[in-house]
Amino acid sequence: MLPLNDLTDIRGSYRLHAVEMSTSPCFQAWAEGVAEDPEALRVLGELPTLKQQANLVFAAARWHGLEPGPYADLRALLLGPEWPAVRETILERRTQTNEVARMTALAPALAMLGEEPLALVELGASAGLCLYPDRYDYVWTGAGELRGSGGPTLRIPAVGPVPIPAGPLRIATRVGIDLNPLDVADEDDMAWLLALIWPGQDERRDRLSAAIEVARAEPPQLLAGDMLDRLDDALEIAAASGGTPVVHHSAAVAYLEDSDRRRLETRMRTLVAAGTCHWISLEGPSVIPSLAATASSPTVPHPGHRFCLAVDGRAVAWFQGHGSALEWVSP
Repeated sequence: MLPLNDLTDIRGSYRLHAVEMSTSPCFQAWAEGVAEDPEALRVLGELPTLKQQANLVFAAARWHGLEPGPYADLRALLLGPEWPAVRETILERRTQTNEVARMTALAPALAMLGEEPLALVELGASAGLCLYPDRYDYVWTGAGELRGSGGPTLRIPAVGPVPIPAGPLRIATRVGIDLNPLDVADEDDMAWLLALIWPGQDERRDRLSAAIEVARAEPPQLLAGDMLDRLDDALEIAAASGGTPVVHHSAAVAYLEDSDRRRLETRMRTLVAAGTCHWISLEGPSVIPSLAATASSPTVPHPGHRFCLAVDGRAVAWFQGHGSALEWVSP
């Protein structure tokens, strides 16, 4: 899921997405094509602002059978008789990518806390696939590894003093909040998640398929509603489990209005200060700027969008959004 930019400038938005989609040549070409196509921009500009984002539009096009190919194919769909059906899908669906590779950043962050068992609360959880850091083995290439879970292996190139967990984390409960929770047992819901994977990213697709099976073995508890409105409910469930509550989110707060981002930050800092829970944030540096401001600049260049990982209000690492690189900057 790409962090939102200024979608009120739709041409600028698609130009930015073209850069961010550099790891998918098809989507990059589609975004570049839309950005320079006044007719396509006119059609997409008639959508509600938050529905104009490239990832949602392109996923909906593929949902309706459009195969990866030249921009001309996408243009024909946007301007042709199939557009009303595609438009309806765009209005009904959301970008809810569960990128489980983000647990390569979450697991070390959880290990930093030194408190187990943990009661996980994820904001913007989608299907809750990132609530299972204990069900995976990990290889942080260049930094270390963790095995013994009996589950799939997540791999990521890593630099810096990554705090490798001593063993599989102990999780007391898993609670997620989402405006539109997806059910891992629902084939249609899972097919949509798979449709959100960009063309050419077969490794991500395989990883997602494996994560769905992991979650199906023990489905998470998902609460429907706004993350700010349901946070107290989720924390109550977490506290009742006997575990240490940890609220985490990745590429989710970017979908809030600026005022709600500030409300969430204030709320989380207050909860952390009171000892109610820990807080792990993995968002673009402009989403909660005060967190990124506590980090040293990244030293390792890589394609795609970079996220700032912060624990209890302090930045500890930089992470490439789809899991291609991790740079730990905390001493």
